[in-house]
Amino acid sequence: MLIFQFLVMAALGAGSSSCENVTSSHAPRISDVKTTAYTHTESDHLKYKVSTAAGGTLRYGAIRSAAADWSVYPVGTVFKIDGDKHLYEVDDYGSALVGTKTIDLYKPSKDSMNEWGSRKVDIQIIKWGSRSKSLAILKPRVHSAPHIAQMIRQIQHNTAG
Repeated sequence: MLIFQFLVMAALGAGSSSCENVTSSHAPRISDVKTTAYTHTESDHLKYKVSTAAGGTLRYGAIRSAAADWSVYPVGTVFKIDGDKHLYEVDDYGSALVGTKTIDLYKPSKDSMNEWGSRKVDIQIIKWGSRSKSLAILKPRVHSAPHIAQMIRQIQHNTAG
């Protein structure tokens, strides 16, 4: 368990105090999560290039980018897929994901995207992201697309409840 905690801390940065007490036996698990894959060369992502909605660059290393409905998985949520050694961090969203519990995994090519396809997986939440950070990113974009307004409303509803 200490090795798992050390690997998480190393991957997220030693200063990440919100992960200090996360161990494999205490991390929330979610079963049968629908996952799909996307890449930066898809026609609906071309205008964003390799940028994420959170303002960073799409990642495909020890920590990999993932897109989700931020009212379900807030920006900064870190998770591990059972049977996969990599960590994923929600740093992107997509209009087709809003209102779903689907997570879209970033892949660096169309071939690797197509190879993933659509799969149900079990995940372990390493660190929940921030609703307040999600709102701070989304609110200035509220008039740019209906799915953004929908995420904002749902986050505010979840926070109030």
